[in-house]
Formats: sequence, C-alpha cells, structure tokens
Amino acid sequence: ISDREELKVNRKNIAWKSDWEHKFGKNVYPFNFQNGTVIGGGKLKPRIPLSDQEDLIVWMHTSALPSFQKLYGRIEMDLDVDNVVVVHLMNNYNTFSFGGKKKLVLSTTSWLGGKNDFLGLAYVFIGSSSVTVAVFITLLHLLSPRC
Repeated sequence: ISDREELKVNRKNIAWKSDWEHKFGKNVYPFNFQNGTVIGGGKLKPRIPLSDQEDLIVWMHTSALPSFQKLYGRIEMDLDVDNVVVVHLMNNYNTFSFGGKKKLVLSTTSWLGGKNDFLGLAYVFIGSSSVTVAVFITLLHLLSPRC
C-alpha cells in the first residue's frame, strides 16, 4: 500500500449466523474461562458476551476435514497487483500441542464465491436445471394426470 498506509481489516460478520445465534449465549460471559494452564496467546474480553466475540466463534467452529481455512476478516478496499502488503502476525490461539500449522491466505471473493467462478456457476446451472425440470413435471402432471 502506498506510503505505508494501514490496511483496515473488517472483522465484523465473519462468524456463521447459526453459530453466534445458537451456540454462543448472549448472556454468557467468559468469567473464569482463562484460568486453565493452557490458554493460548489470546485473551477473551470478560465484559463482552461470547456471542459478540466473533474471532472466538470462528476459531471454535468445528471443521469437517483436517486441513481447513478460517476467516480472520475482510479487506474492503481494492488492492493493485503491484501493492506490497506487510503483515504482522500474532499467535492468539496456539496449535503447538497438536502439531498444527498456520498459513496466511489472501483471497478474492465475488457474489459467486471465490476467485474461481466454476463452483458458483455450477450451483446456478444445477439450480436452474432443477427448477426447469420441476416446472416441466408439474405441467405434465396438470395437463395429463394419471388418475
């Protein structure tokens, strides 16, 4: 970024809605949550309910596969190809105890999903095909019922 401008990372709305609505209580505060022997590098904010601490919610979300990515935030300004981005990382949640590894991934998203539009277009095509077949079968049933 030009002139060492600080890049703003939006960390709101990064957790799944179902997670913060149903899995983390609005009236549950992290009282006594950090008194264990291994607490990682991060600290919870004791006066903020768990449902409002989205970085914790994202971190706690169970992954289906052993290799996964979790969203940290969104950069909502356009970056050019020749921009240099300097990143300062903090180890808020340790992975040492189970031999985990962390990587930083910068990605582009659109209304179809990620940078590769194939999956989004495939969903649109399959959905459209399903609706077309459903309308065809409904019309066929209405015009010549089997009864």
